[in-house]
Amino acid sequence: MRSKQTYLQKITKKLRVLGPGLVTGASDDDPSGIATYSQAGAVFGLATLWTALLTFPLMAAIQEMCARIGMVTNEGLTTTLKKRYPKAILYIMILFSFPAITLNIGADIQGMGAVAHLIFPQVPVFAFSVVFTALLIFSIIRFSYQRLAAILKWLCMVLLLYIIVPFMVEVDWIDVFRHTLMPTIQFNKEFFGILVAILGTTISPYLFFWQATMEAEDMAHRKKKIMINKRLLDNMKNDVDFGMLFSNVVMFFIILTTGTVLYSAGIRQIDTVDQAAKALEPLTGKLTYLLFSFGVIGTGFLAIPVLAASLSYIIAETFTLPKGLDKTFSEAKGFYTTIIVSLIVGLSLDLLGISPIQALIYTALLYGLTAPVLIAIVLHISNNKAVMGKFTNGVYANIAGVFTLLLMSAAIIALIYFQFN
Repeated sequence: MRSKQTYLQKITKKLRVLGPGLVTGASDDDPSGIATYSQAGAVFGLATLWTALLTFPLMAAIQEMCARIGMVTNEGLTTTLKKRYPKAILYIMILFSFPAITLNIGADIQGMGAVAHLIFPQVPVFAFSVVFTALLIFSIIRFSYQRLAAILKWLCMVLLLYIIVPFMVEVDWIDVFRHTLMPTIQFNKEFFGILVAILGTTISPYLFFWQATMEAEDMAHRKKKIMINKRLLDNMKNDVDFGMLFSNVVMFFIILTTGTVLYSAGIRQIDTVDQAAKALEPLTGKLTYLLFSFGVIGTGFLAIPVLAASLSYIIAETFTLPKGLDKTFSEAKGFYTTIIVSLIVGLSLDLLGISPIQALIYTALLYGLTAPVLIAIVLHISNNKAVMGKFTNGVYANIAGVFTLLLMSAAIIALIYFQFN
């Protein structure tokens, strides 16, 4: 009995250290990401499963660097950029980040509305989108940082729905392991296009800003101010690694579900999450379809606050405005106004005639243009002893970081090539 209690205590202790890393990883599986993974599975079956193994160590390495920067400097990534790099770089980041993040938010809101409409067809898509936007604005403004962080942490559980779904259908697990461990590459425009989309969806620049800022906020909100030590850094790394692993496991199971069900049924065109959900219903039954649909809505409520807050922190830190999810609206009007504007602009994309798939393409292009630059900057900062002191990168972090930089650079070159050829 005592050993059982000790085991549970160890698990509880490990769960307590999970925070910004878990939320960052889980928010990466937003409705737009789910649409991308669903398309990969529908078009290519299980052929892209191996990408979940490839992106995990790369995501973990970059996010760990961002987290360490936030912990050591007690500042967001934008503030570090502002202090130590040419202003032109910062303004270019804003120039690309604002439209990219608002397009991402818009695609997610439209996805949530469309899926909710499938469940309750008597209510129009746009009506659901308006209600979801209003709920998000209210929650972000109303709840404190600690409360919002706790809510986001629990919302991560929604993603477990996607791990359940494949066990409700017939799966050839030998084929799954083969495609996971033995990369399949098709040398054509469509396959490389989906690879670029997967990379752009999983290694997104807004997550770099969010991770650094949340670690800095976490340090600021500790009851006792403590010096950074090995235990603290190990806890942070475990949090980041678990979050990125969680993200990639969910990505793996979404590709597995759609690759097994939709691809086998000859359904090859999935541009939006509601198409994926609708296609699953006649093939796997009502319960699977509902689990997939509710998962989309839950991930939207998880990811959109992260997207909007990331943008708001970027703007506030750039122009030295009062900021923080722990502040009231009256204490940080500019910060919260940016969040409101980004959500309303995202909501209005449908009225402007921009479809979710168009928003995804534009977002991937903008993220792709900024990701290599930001990765290079993150690598430079995390190796700069004047900034990081004794907490600079190790050999593994630098190898993984440089590989990610080269891979993302190749991805954007490929993306531009595919867009114009």
